[in-house]
Amino acid sequence: MTAPAPVTASEQALALLVHRTPVEVLHLLVSPVHRYFGRPKDGPLPFDTDEHQGDGGATGPASEDRESADVVAGRGIVGDRFFGKAAHMDAAVTLLAVEALEAVAAQLGAVPFDPLLARRNVVLRGAELEPLRGRTFALDCGGGPVLLAGRRPAAPCAWMDRQLAPGAHAALRGRGGLRCEPLGSGRLHRGAAVLLSDVPLEPARAGEAVLPRGGRRLP
Repeated sequence: MTAPAPVTASEQALALLVHRTPVEVLHLLVSPVHRYFGRPKDGPLPFDTDEHQGDGGATGPASEDRESADVVAGRGIVGDRFFGKAAHMDAAVTLLAVEALEAVAAQLGAVPFDPLLARRNVVLRGAELEPLRGRTFALDCGGGPVLLAGRRPAAPCAWMDRQLAPGAHAALRGRGGLRCEPLGSGRLHRGAAVLLSDVPLEPARAGEAVLPRGGRRLP
């Protein structure tokens, strides 16, 4: 009688993710260049339309917003600026709840922001990210779960005051997103998806600000 195959570490981790939260993947930003480099007043680095093409052959900044993105365990998102960079492996995949940008725009009395300007890899709707910090979770876009580890907050930078609106840098404090380490491989797609977690999530709190330490909600 053939012995059953041993259970892998990934399978063990996935078995613990008993909570399922429906979310929507709005944007998948895959950029070969860290465009917010240097002084904000000098503006972002340009998109190289001669070298890089996006889905369907489209060129220009919009081609950074992909229909799909391939995640490789231990390396990151294929084609992204942090792919395979050991120093950034615990932050190779960044997530952001679009509700955070909507809350900041409302707070500042600004027009709605372009989510791509925040430069996070995966922009989600309906995802409360704070409870995932320090935990293993997965995002399943229909092709199987992609296992991630929420490592640390993605703190906003001074570029937000220039690229979004004056005051956005401070207003995004505590809700700038989550930096993650890719523990598994798979493909992410824009559209309906499911967040798998070992703790319950509250989509209504996706846009709330939380202090990086202690998880205390900001007023």
